[in-house]
Amino acid sequence: MIPNPIHKALLTFHSSSVRFLLMGGQACILYGAAEFSRDLDLSISIAPENLSLLKKALRKLKTERVFVPDLDPEALARGHACHFRCHESESEGLRIDLMSKMRMCPDFKTLWERRTIINLPEIGEVGLLSLPDLVQSKKTQQQKDWPMIRRLIEADILQFREHATAIQVRFWFKECRTPSLLIQLASQFPDYCNKVLSLRPLLEFALKSDEKEIEQRLLEEEKEEKEKDRQYWLPLKQELEKWRRDK
Repeated sequence: MIPNPIHKALLTFHSSSVRFLLMGGQACILYGAAEFSRDLDLSISIAPENLSLLKKALRKLKTERVFVPDLDPEALARGHACHFRCHESESEGLRIDLMSKMRMCPDFKTLWERRTIINLPEIGEVGLLSLPDLVQSKKTQQQKDWPMIRRLIEADILQFREHATAIQVRFWFKECRTPSLLIQLASQFPDYCNKVLSLRPLLEFALKSDEKEIEQRLLEEEKEEKEKDRQYWLPLKQELEKWRRDK
């Protein structure tokens, strides 16, 4: 069940023909990994005509910018997020975060081409980041994102394991963060596991059913990704600080 303020915002963007993709907590809910979130996170096209439609939709929602930067295509193209708060009666208080570029994710055109499409009651067809892209976007410094990655993959395995495609199995071996599930997958699909081994060496311990070692390697993997994300955001944070001082 989509909360009413988020429903109103999505309906406004959809009816305004804005090209956007749902990401963040709301996308996780729709993929079956429950998460409580009052915010709306969207990936958007920064094509001029789409930004024009987006600004009209934001005006309908009576939004105000709550942080720097302004809704600027150059800032979005560099990886910044633009943040707004709604004051329209049905969406009062809703925060909307807009991004166009995420670390290690492809450009919006590619994200759009491989999106997942769902039909939401009273809204219509809405695009979500594909599950692999959503997982990648969650590899951040924020501790709360890592359990969510784990739940996303667990939900996908639970739903599709009995009729999995080769692409899905490879994806699970590359991204699953549950030691017991990795061991089960390695037992069920040893050939696929060996094919992905060079990309993810910890799979060696899945083949050996060494749950303790997998857990340790997963912690190291998480630490490495968090550091990459920290390095990615360093120059962006410096820009934000400069904009704040200038304001």
